[in-house]
Amino acid sequence: MAEKNNANIGFEKQIWDAACVLWGHIPAAEYRKVIIGLIFLRYISSAFEKRYAELVAEGYGFENDPDAYLEENIFFVPEEARWSKIASAAHTPEIGTVIDDAMRAIENDNKKLKNVLPKNYASPDLDKRVLGDVVDLFTNMDMGDTEDSKDLLGRTYEYCIAKFAEYEGTNGGEFYTPASIVKTIVAILKPFSNCRVYEISTPFSMHPISGLYV
Repeated sequence: MAEKNNANIGFEKQIWDAACVLWGHIPAAEYRKVIIGLIFLRYISSAFEKRYAELVAEGYGFENDPDAYLEENIFFVPEEARWSKIASAAHTPEIGTVIDDAMRAIENDNKKLKNVLPKNYASPDLDKRVLGDVVDLFTNMDMGDTEDSKDLLGRTYEYCIAKFAEYEGTNGGEFYTPASIVKTIVAILKPFSNCRVYEISTPFSMHPISGLYV
């Protein structure tokens, strides 16, 4: 068990290293939008590609059938959103547009995600050479244990948000609640299944507590 945890911590560190490539190229508040979106695309593509290869090997022609993925709880990724397409465009001026189009393709196939995914990669404020370097780092990451650790995406997200909060200063923690605090809240409140817990960030607003999954 310890060996698996160490591997996952290394994976999280790789994600943070990718974020560090962006230092000085875009405002700190934009780091999370860029990195978290790429985590999502890379993660779902890794699981999809593994299942795709299995279906091709079976030889029944189901590799492009979304139901063949849904039955295994795997996200079906449309062709224009697959990581291979993004990776091949990493060092082209169009890389930002390719990523934005990938997000739109996923939203079009999944109405619940409409207007949820980030589509800011074609912004002129984001250096496309730097973005290409970040894409390369994601391409070279070992995602082999994604299917064995279903909470990998969630924990990596939490790790990055914590680091962003640390580096952005006192205001960086506005939308991040440390895991230790979350565990204390859960122990005290004992929320039930499908319960959503909010915290008040200002006298006039509140938001779900980061990292609280019930």
